[in-house]
Amino acid sequence: MNIEQARFNMVEQQIRPWDVLDQSVLDLLFTVKREEFVPAASKSLAFVDLELPLGQGQVMLAPRVEARLLQELSVRPTDKVLEIGTGSGYMAALLAAKAEHVVSVEINAELADVARGNLTRAGITNVTVETADGARGLAARGPYDVIVISGGVPAIPEAILKQLRVGGRLAAIVGTAPVMRAQLVTCTAEGIYNTVNMFETVVPMLENFCAEPAFSF
Repeated sequence: MNIEQARFNMVEQQIRPWDVLDQSVLDLLFTVKREEFVPAASKSLAFVDLELPLGQGQVMLAPRVEARLLQELSVRPTDKVLEIGTGSGYMAALLAAKAEHVVSVEINAELADVARGNLTRAGITNVTVETADGARGLAARGPYDVIVISGGVPAIPEAILKQLRVGGRLAAIVGTAPVMRAQLVTCTAEGIYNTVNMFETVVPMLENFCAEPAFSF
């Protein structure tokens, strides 16, 4: 397989047609090597428009979904980011390329170790992977400018929303199959949130998330 041609095809045939037009995001997809975060058994599928199994019931999200979430979050170089659901570490790596620092929480210790190894090999030093249950966020390290929930949740827990700074943005895929929507939530003032539905998709649910407590928009 010609890896660079496959990467180019991923960007031009999957990601750009999904309204990912921010050149800084598109450029990142060439510099942060997705194949370095894909399990060995799935290397040949690194650039395919599929979710890839990571074991432990978790997956890497499809490339177009990751790229679209990254674009809509408008991450800035001064931003402090919380990611819930580290998986292989790829989304954390993309976020780290734009942010000041990323704290990524993974409930599964084995996956957390894999992600740490992937990030270290990629030379990424501004990500801290915490092994913990992220269903209520990680308030001890907050507040955050950006929060990403890298998987499906029935609803966004209010405890996580409260960890956003004013002006902060949160991206999550909310609902239950077959009806799930990617949402962008902005904290416009203390305790006030604006929600935009970005697109419909279906992804596996993150472990330990439940419908309550959740914020009613």
